Amino acid sequence: MPYINENHREKYKNLLFMIQNLKDIETKGDLEYLTFILMKKYMSTREQKYTHLHDCVYAIQHCSDEFRRRFLDKREDKARQENGDI
Repeated sequence: MPYINENHREKYKNLLFMIQNLKDIETKGDLEYLTFILMKKYMSTREQKYTHLHDCVYAIQHCSDEFRRRFLDKREDKARQENGDI
């Protein structure tokens, strides 16, 4: 899951500040580009073994799962309440 302790988060403080102060991430392509750059950075210090490649892909998948749980599922529940169940 994307939850790490406060001490570990400190090393990303400047990067997160810059990201939070972006005017906008305009397109899905922009979001994919930024995500891919992070994945490449992660792999730049690791041997391209299946385990490391798998870890990289599944880290993104787990974040996607958490995003779905926290945002998309709630949106779907709201739409069902507003429009009625199937």
